[in-house]
Amino acid sequence: KDIDYIIQENEVVLIDENTGRAMPGRRLADGLHQAIEQKEGVPVQMESQTLASSTFQNYFRQYEKLAGMTGTASTESQEFLEIYGLQVLEIPTNVPMIRTEHNDAVFLTQQEKYASVVEEIEKYRDSGNPILVGTASLESSELLSEMLRTKKIEHQILNAKNHAKEAEIISQAGKPRVVTIATNMAGRGTDIVLGGNWEAEFEYSAEQNETTKQKIFNEWEIRNAEVIKSGGLHVIGTERNESRRIDNQLRGRSGRQGDPGSSRFFLSLEDNLMRIFASKQFQGVMQNLGLENGEAIEHRMLSGAIERAQKRVEGRNFDIRKLLIEYDNMANEQRQIIYSQRNSILESEDITELLDSMRETVIVNQISLFIPENSPEEQWDTKGLELSLQHDFGIHFEITKWLENNSNLEEKDLLEKIYSIASVRYKSKTNSI
Repeated sequence: KDIDYIIQENEVVLIDENTGRAMPGRRLADGLHQAIEQKEGVPVQMESQTLASSTFQNYFRQYEKLAGMTGTASTESQEFLEIYGLQVLEIPTNVPMIRTEHNDAVFLTQQEKYASVVEEIEKYRDSGNPILVGTASLESSELLSEMLRTKKIEHQILNAKNHAKEAEIISQAGKPRVVTIATNMAGRGTDIVLGGNWEAEFEYSAEQNETTKQKIFNEWEIRNAEVIKSGGLHVIGTERNESRRIDNQLRGRSGRQGDPGSSRFFLSLEDNLMRIFASKQFQGVMQNLGLENGEAIEHRMLSGAIERAQKRVEGRNFDIRKLLIEYDNMANEQRQIIYSQRNSILESEDITELLDSMRETVIVNQISLFIPENSPEEQWDTKGLELSLQHDFGIHFEITKWLENNSNLEEKDLLEKIYSIASVRYKSKTNSI
């Protein structure tokens, strides 16, 4: 709870682990969602039925033309090339990026890490900086929020529980000394304007006139200059994500459009990434340094080692996705045939010819299965053929009797006889409608 799902309007709503956003309408399969609903004491809903599905990769590859734009594609360039045949082109920023990226601070325990994060928030808030704190889960965002409340540090929190206020919170997150805690959703792709978004502030104001507009703009100019002087928006990451792309999304909230800014990630050996993927040698070195309580290690080589751990995770996840596509490619061929037939039926004014062709194909396949070509009569399963055709057409064909009455009956004659009877039955039914 509060990591993988939340309770919203008396329903279990899943949370996207990469964005921290709620996903209403998405449900777990095989009774797992119902089990969670029972555990949480909310109404248990019926199991949903999936009528059709496709992987994202095979869905996107159906488009004749494929292109995209994002600020964080470079780390996934190899995957774009191998899966979609697309090259990633990096476009330089229109103004130089002057953001200061501090080395990661690594602690032994999460408790020490979060205590240091609170100290960092106090330090930058007292300097006049706006601060954005990125957390990996709803649970850790609320833990940090509680620690800030204990220290009487005013802050606003943005997670899956209050995503409705996202635009309003993000629009004013650039004001001096404003502290914003956010899960990975963090207004991705939007500018956090230094000094706050004066246009949004005017939109929310009670008086909508030119005097109010000019007053709000003048106040923003003062705040903007104050924030720029203090060093811009400071971004704090409370742990590294499995993907460098998500970390880059968070870091990219500051230093946009040539504005000043800074970022730093705080990690501990108890974090999931470090615990599972950092090398044993790395963990051993950290534990043997004899660090005092609250003391951290910061070094470029350390940040590099952490990035290599992330690359290993990304490589593993890519291999999983690649294997999934290889399996889905087989299903995709069948999917394409079925959808092609479906579209042909939907677009045709008269489907008689198509049905005739399908009827003939079914009969040919059934005869080949139960009466193999060039096989002795002892290997023929005429009773099996009768039952199978009755299942498909709802007609009892007396094939055994026909062959007894005419031993010279060939496969072609048998096909014509079955096809003729099935066609007559079809026409009689269509005429009666």
